[in-house]
Amino acid sequence: PKEAQPGAPEQRRRSRIMTPEKKQPHEPNPRRATDLVMQLMAIPGRSGEEAEVARFIERRLRQAGAPASTVQRDAVHRRTPIGGNTGNLVFRLPGTRRAPRRMLSAHMDTVPTCLGCRPVLRGKQVQSADASTGLGADDRAGVAVVLSTALEILTRGLPHPPLTFCWFVQEEVGLHGSRQVKRSMLGKPRLAFNWDGGSPYKLTIGATGCYRIAIEVEGLAAHAGVAPEAGVSAIAIACLAVADLERAGWHGQIRKGRRLGTSNIGTIHGGETTNVIPDRVVLRAEARSHDPAFRKRIATEIERAFSRAARQVRSVAGARGKVRVDKQLDYESFLLPGDAPCIRIAEQAVRSLGQEPERAIANGGIDANWTNRHGIPTVSLGCGQIAPHTVREALDVERFREACRIALRLATAAEA
Repeated sequence: PKEAQPGAPEQRRRSRIMTPEKKQPHEPNPRRATDLVMQLMAIPGRSGEEAEVARFIERRLRQAGAPASTVQRDAVHRRTPIGGNTGNLVFRLPGTRRAPRRMLSAHMDTVPTCLGCRPVLRGKQVQSADASTGLGADDRAGVAVVLSTALEILTRGLPHPPLTFCWFVQEEVGLHGSRQVKRSMLGKPRLAFNWDGGSPYKLTIGATGCYRIAIEVEGLAAHAGVAPEAGVSAIAIACLAVADLERAGWHGQIRKGRRLGTSNIGTIHGGETTNVIPDRVVLRAEARSHDPAFRKRIATEIERAFSRAARQVRSVAGARGKVRVDKQLDYESFLLPGDAPCIRIAEQAVRSLGQEPERAIANGGIDANWTNRHGIPTVSLGCGQIAPHTVREALDVERFREACRIALRLATAAEA
């Protein structure tokens, strides 16, 4: 028989002691998460009317053992352009171990087309029972991902770094909740993860910026049949301006050399009857670009087009119309550095599920525009939404559950 090597058994014992087994990450309860999102999508709560959604979240947190002092609402709705019935909802947990604070977030409001939604499970998707309404998966799926994660930690006593859970208001009408939030209320997180989008494996690391533009055209009223030449048509001025923008390539998709952007005249209201030359028209427009200077240029070109049009339309007596333009920055663009810790950590969480993460840059605004602006590096992930803002909206249940798995790994720092 082969002679045994001296000390070999002892050496093997030391190896077992020095190399601890890797702990398996905690998994969320998929049934509870699905029940949560179904209940949340059934709650009406368009922008400015999120109070009932906030009450649902707060009630579930308290039932799971969250102390009252850890759940707070702010009063941002008192400072936003549309007002509202509640502010942002924030839940903070001290860590069970020392580490940088992490934040998980989503927004509570939905677009108006989702009012009256009755979610039903059809195969592997949740859809609205009423074909004339949207579902509200944008962003109640994100709300449910963040809430499910908080409940798992509370009810199971899972170890975790210091955590902030935040549910923002009024995202759909200009990111007002995330814009107005106070960083001190969030506990100064060092990195953040936001849920709002499609695939749970897609990481949005940058997004465009946007100007909102309000345009008021003042003309001169006159009888349209008796003396139309005595009037100045505000509608004619607006039409000339929009046609000028279209003709010059400053409306819709904009490409000027290597500079890219978009603009849109979204609404136009004016005139009351056909027998009066309309003396007032109000328009709402937007200008977007990842390039702040070019975005400002687009907004300026819109203003110039309306000013030129006002000079072209005159009454027989030489009277001309007037134009007032109000340009406001809705949100600034951002692009995280490729080696940002929040990107690296989110990618590790996706890979821990055997999936390959995909980096993306959005041409729309998300709450991460403002959290990044506030100095909180934030990456956004999807949660299974399909065709948001339409009556065809649906929720892919398996992808939603994958988003919940990723979120729990990130909240418990078990992404590696």
